Amino acid sequence: MSSICLHQWKPLRSRSLALLVLMTVASSACPVRAEVLSAQLPGLAPATPLFNAAYTLGAGDRIRIDIFQVPQYSGENTVLVNGSLNLPAVGAVDVSGLTLEQAAAAISAGYSRILRRPAVNLSLIAPRPVQVGVAGEVARPGSYTLDSQTNPPTLTQVLEAAGGIRQAADLRRVEVRRPQRSGGDQIIAADLMQLLQTGDLRNDMALRDGDTIFVPTATAIDLTESTQLADASFAAQEDAPINIAVVGAVFRPGPYSVTSSARTAEAGVPGSAQSTGQLPTVTRAIQLAGGITPLANIRQIQIRRLTRSGTEQVFQVDLWQLLKAGDLAQDAILQDRDTVIVPQVENIDAAEAAEVAAASFSPDTIRVNIVGEVIRPGVIEVPPNTPLNQGLLSAGGFNNRASRSSVELIRLNLNGSVSRSRVEIDFTQGVDEATNPSLRNDDVIVVGRSDTAEIGDTLETLTNPLSRFLTLIGIPFNLFDLF
Repeated sequence: MSSICLHQWKPLRSRSLALLVLMTVASSACPVRAEVLSAQLPGLAPATPLFNAAYTLGAGDRIRIDIFQVPQYSGENTVLVNGSLNLPAVGAVDVSGLTLEQAAAAISAGYSRILRRPAVNLSLIAPRPVQVGVAGEVARPGSYTLDSQTNPPTLTQVLEAAGGIRQAADLRRVEVRRPQRSGGDQIIAADLMQLLQTGDLRNDMALRDGDTIFVPTATAIDLTESTQLADASFAAQEDAPINIAVVGAVFRPGPYSVTSSARTAEAGVPGSAQSTGQLPTVTRAIQLAGGITPLANIRQIQIRRLTRSGTEQVFQVDLWQLLKAGDLAQDAILQDRDTVIVPQVENIDAAEAAEVAAASFSPDTIRVNIVGEVIRPGVIEVPPNTPLNQGLLSAGGFNNRASRSSVELIRLNLNGSVSRSRVEIDFTQGVDEATNPSLRNDDVIVVGRSDTAEIGDTLETLTNPLSRFLTLIGIPFNLFDLF
């Protein structure tokens, strides 16, 4: 029996035989193997299976120390703030940063001054809360303390506690920095994109107390991966409001708070935000800003994104591809403090303008004021890019006094100037900037009188004073007739 070592020992059925082997081991030169003793000997509390040999002790851990045949030195103990155990007869033993096996060896070395080859077993009864730091592209960076009574917290659980990852995150280069007992940090790389794409749990590592998680900023935005980031279990909350700015060729540029979806019905009127459990996207932000103007360049919409490092990410989306090919990746998901810039073009193809006007991020209606000789003069609401001819028909068309050859179009330009143009009317013409231009919000159409109506109005103007004069002259004669 004297030649038996713990690493060679097989499970024994008899408790008495096991104790006999242990006595032999205690007098041999075999090293202490705390985890084997815990697992094999009846009557000894096993180490919790939720924490493997890699678990390191720290302040707040509650452990049980069992020294074979020395019950007066056995019992429960708590690791002190300074990382040591205050043990009977030997005093303080530093166990900070040691595994259970290493701590058992340190305790055995301490008691070896008063005991002959003590057999020490350690069991973790109540692990301490795990405190970790989170930095980089997360919603709420900072320090977090998580309960570890059942399982050690994982990387994704901590990211979720920190509010989730942002759209600017690079999940392929996540770093976990772990302090070492000898000084310095061990840097462990985790590829969480592999976790999302393949379900590889090896990248969702268990964390230790004192770990620091750093989520770096992506060097370039991949629109195809944007949805994967948003759908992750550790992504930012869908219903959390974000603050953005929308500028350029929209009806109401400025800052907005976006919750999820928005819809704008009338040009120039901000869309109403609605909580629908969907993340805010570029098109929803444009809707909230009153919709695009008729000359918006939807092919080169620019997103400027401020990162946690203070730099700026700039990328473009092509909403024309969204309209023509249904490429939903172009409707990029936004994050807090993004700026959406909608550029403007000089001219736009008529056929393309009609398709853009029917898009969900265009307003449902624009306001046009039609005055003069139409059946229903006043402000009317028509779809964006409605041709002038159709606008006239929406007001009931010409009345019998109208000049049907041409109308005057008064337009307020974006630079603040006002333009006036005479447009020849031909209801057989399609959309054309010269003969049948597309209407814009707040356009004014003036329908003049025909020559016949003008001559009639002039004669009426001239004859009205004479008729009033004759009426006045006739008053005395009328009074005369009364008597």
